[in-house]
Amino acid sequence: MSSISIPVFSRSLLFISRRQYRPRLYSTSPPETTDIRARLMNEVKLAMKSKDATTSTTIRSVLSEVYAADKASEVEKVPSTVIVNILRKAVVRRNEAAIKFTQAARPELAKKELRETEILSKFLPPLLSETEIDQALAQILATLPATADRKKSLGVIFKEFYSQVDKSTVDPNLVKRRADVLLIGG
Repeated sequence: MSSISIPVFSRSLLFISRRQYRPRLYSTSPPETTDIRARLMNEVKLAMKSKDATTSTTIRSVLSEVYAADKASEVEKVPSTVIVNILRKAVVRRNEAAIKFTQAARPELAKKELRETEILSKFLPPLLSETEIDQALAQILATLPATADRKKSLGVIFKEFYSQVDKSTVDPNLVKRRADVLLIGG
C-alpha cells in the first residue's frame, strides 16, 4: 500500500487558497484630511518629490514656525487653530512684502511673494462672511439687557462671540467693525 504524498509546496498553495483574499489598497496621493498639520506635511513631501523648490521652501518656512510654536506651547502639539493663525500671518507678511517690492520697483520679488501667498492660501479655511458674522453678533446683542450700555459691554460681546465661533475662521478687524456698526445701528 502506497500512500499518496502531497508535495510541500502544494500544501502551502492550498493554505493560501483557503485564506480570504483581501487586496491591498495603495494610493500615491495623500489621504484627504482636515488636520492642517498633516496636510502641510503631505504637501511638502509631494513638493520635494516633484522637485518644486518654491513650494517646499514656502511650506517648510511655515512648518518651522509651527515647530517653534510647538516648543513654546505647554501642550505637545499646538492645535489646528493656532496653525491656521500662523498661516494667516504668513500670508499677510508676504502680501505686505509684495507691496513693498512693487513700490521699490522689484516686480520679480513681488511676483515671488505673491506666488508664496497662493501656495499658503490653499491651506487656509474660508473666512466667515460678513452676513454670518452679523447674524452671530445680532444673536449676542439680543441677549444683552436693554439697560446695559452697549459700548461698554463690547468686551462681553467679543467674549461671547469667540466662544461660539472659532477665531481662526474670522477676520478680527471685520468682527470689530461689524460690532461697532451693529452697536451704533441697534
